Amino acid sequence: MKLRETNVARLSSRPFDVLVVGGGINGAVAAACLAARGAKVALIDKGDFASSTSQESSNLAWGGIKYLETLEVGLVRKLCLSRNHLVRSYPSTVQEIRFYVTLARGFRHGRWALFLGTLFYWLLGGLATRAPRLLGTRQMGDDEPALLLDESQGGVEYSDAYLHDNDARFVWNFIRSALDHGAACANYVESTAARRGGAGWLVDARDLSTGAALTVEARVLVNACGPLVDRYNEVVGQQTAHRHLLSKGIHLIVPRVSKNHRVLSFFADDGRLFFVIPMGPRTCIGTTDTRVDDPGVRITSDDRRFVLDNINKRLRLPRPLTEADVIAERCGVRPLAVPRGASSGKDFLQLSRKHALDVDRDARHVSVFGGKLTDCLNVGEEIASTVASMGVSLPHPARRWYGEPGDDVRDEFFHQARLMELDALTSPSSSEQLSTRLWRRYAAAALPMLEEIRRDPAMAELLIEGAEYVRCEIEHAARREMIERLDDFLRRRSKIALVTRRDDILSAPGLREACEILFGDDAEARLAEYREATRAAGA
Repeated sequence: MKLRETNVARLSSRPFDVLVVGGGINGAVAAACLAARGAKVALIDKGDFASSTSQESSNLAWGGIKYLETLEVGLVRKLCLSRNHLVRSYPSTVQEIRFYVTLARGFRHGRWALFLGTLFYWLLGGLATRAPRLLGTRQMGDDEPALLLDESQGGVEYSDAYLHDNDARFVWNFIRSALDHGAACANYVESTAARRGGAGWLVDARDLSTGAALTVEARVLVNACGPLVDRYNEVVGQQTAHRHLLSKGIHLIVPRVSKNHRVLSFFADDGRLFFVIPMGPRTCIGTTDTRVDDPGVRITSDDRRFVLDNINKRLRLPRPLTEADVIAERCGVRPLAVPRGASSGKDFLQLSRKHALDVDRDARHVSVFGGKLTDCLNVGEEIASTVASMGVSLPHPARRWYGEPGDDVRDEFFHQARLMELDALTSPSSSEQLSTRLWRRYAAAALPMLEEIRRDPAMAELLIEGAEYVRCEIEHAARREMIERLDDFLRRRSKIALVTRRDDILSAPGLREACEILFGDDAEARLAEYREATRAAGA
């Protein structure tokens, strides 16, 4: 049986301590922490893992410098420490990056005021990053020729962090960790109803791939449905102290606009921070911040125009960017936690991304509101602590459940890679050495890949030119990563669909082989499904 089929079968075969509904970042860290510490855990998601908000972020792990403007100093301190913790725990994946902020003349804060703010931000972060710098326009023009500085008063430079790959891949690795510690996790399984029964919850669900119905039994139910938390609470009959407001954000992926590896930051026409973020051979630009009532959002022509107009006003480009330059798009909603009954009026744009847990101890139910990737390790710890307070035994309460393997494992991987001259097999079109890329994406799980490449050097060949994924990675994904649809691999386990146009993916000579590796006899059907989705997106 395939990995997913085995896990779906396990869902109804035994009672669990905890069922987590939702496989975004909040649900993934909850499952990873609880499973590592000895709880019997199940997790389901009606879509693919990380297929909602958690695949639409800016790929940044940042301390929330903008919240200093609303004097949320405690939150900024917490987020800065969380960012530092992520950088230390995932040094190959979450890395410091410099932010270059350009200030227009007449902006609501002067250059010195912003510089003092970045110094305070640096102090709140424990001086863990490089120090901020005050920048004049001449220096900025020398450092970054792409900047349009005619109306600028100068700027500042400071540090935060970013994800080297993509947000959805980062979430998946927590799901994989939960699986490695015995959790039963399955994508495309929807919870249709839930009721109290026996010693806990009886949750009715449907396998969306086969249509089969199943019932999952668990002592504690964790609602980690992201922007759908309120909707699922209605299904299970839960009343909570918080609710969500939803903010739509979009990003456009375009050809690389700067040769430098830094984030260019501006204040957009509406006064919000606006980023130009490196994404391998591409650039990610955005974001918008639009109040919406429904999480099922789509990018509009106004959204695209807002992003393109803002970037064209602020960069000196050979020609203005147009919709024809857009390689891929990201569109999602941020779930913003607010007290139920609180006003949602004029201060909407100042709401922060802090999280809140609403706990019904009598019903043994936890709702997770808000949150962001930066604070994910704290969310996992808090959920585990809450579940333990409800009587669920955690036999290994101090076990470390996150982070890259120790130096001994890393050193062994790179030692073996050097002995077999792995990096000599790196494609000339790749942006980094093959050994570095494999370790960052798979850590200890990359060691068996070395053996596959020793056996057959063709396992180190790219299947889709420019995508930076080699044959053995696709073999690995087929075995270990629950790929049900082609987009699961192209968009979430990898970032191929973020940096390569869909038409170029479809015309790639290696795509059919990749589908055959991932889906076997279902390869043609999955490829046809992807073609149809491409036509629909174009329409």
